[in-house]
Amino acid sequence: MGTIRIHNPGLLTTVQDLGRFGYQQFGMPVAGAMDTYSLKLANYLVGNHRGEACLEASIMGPEIEFLADALIAVCGAEAPLLLNDLEIEMNTSLQIQKGDVLRFGMIKKGCRLYISFAGGIDIPILMGSKSTYLRANIGGFHGRALKLGDELSIGDAPRKFVQRSLKPMDLLPIKTHQHIRFIAGSEISRFSFEGIKTFLNSDYTISPKSDRMGYRLSGAKIEHKDGADIISSGISNGAIQVPADGEPIIMLADHQTVGGYTKIANVITVDLPLLGQMKAGDTIHFSEIRLNEAQALLKAESQQLNDLCNQ
Repeated sequence: MGTIRIHNPGLLTTVQDLGRFGYQQFGMPVAGAMDTYSLKLANYLVGNHRGEACLEASIMGPEIEFLADALIAVCGAEAPLLLNDLEIEMNTSLQIQKGDVLRFGMIKKGCRLYISFAGGIDIPILMGSKSTYLRANIGGFHGRALKLGDELSIGDAPRKFVQRSLKPMDLLPIKTHQHIRFIAGSEISRFSFEGIKTFLNSDYTISPKSDRMGYRLSGAKIEHKDGADIISSGISNGAIQVPADGEPIIMLADHQTVGGYTKIANVITVDLPLLGQMKAGDTIHFSEIRLNEAQALLKAESQQLNDLCNQ
């Protein structure tokens, strides 16, 4: 195994994979990458399986020293990427030599970077996942964000190097204003006609009071028919709750397992990575599609990744 040393952890850098499934009935959130699409691309570039753990870095990437040769890739948000102070490209497989130092400038576009390592990150698997769940201090690297001086074990550099690169058409379309698609939520009948009309015809801004658990949105108030509270029920990734103040909250990777606010909609799976690359001040416009359309889009995305891996 190789080793990396963290010289600067960035703003928030954690170990994430696709999350831990099958434990929400016991109160354990899924966690995992906010932008699962970019994580899968980064793993493809180094020859890992799609769900292998990567480093997820938000807003400002880390500075990493390599104590052994490695093969890596960086996908997701756009940021200056420097190897030994020389700028290099993202979205391609990169051969790293022992002693090299990788660092990032501030993210210019998007919110989250994904750093993959051939052979993955060697940390314990908890409930089928390596993902960090920060609120409970479990999973990942000691259940927390990375700190100065941390050392992580990674896979060995492969003996045979396969150069892989992504084309612009392969990448996630990162924008500061996104049209996000949804299917109707389980309590949509609890909202007035005017409330639903407001939701469909308004732009919403991501609040600074947002994190991996959920995005609070500011904008036009959504009207209920008869109050916002319900008997607590299960929450899925992308569920859009509307509390009594009428401003929606999109539940995301670290969301709680149950909630007691009415759900007007649920963001479709293929649009969740778009949200994962948005940050405070970015704006969203919602549009409804049907369940069979959402399923067809997810199938098409899976086929696109399959085609990429088979090239």
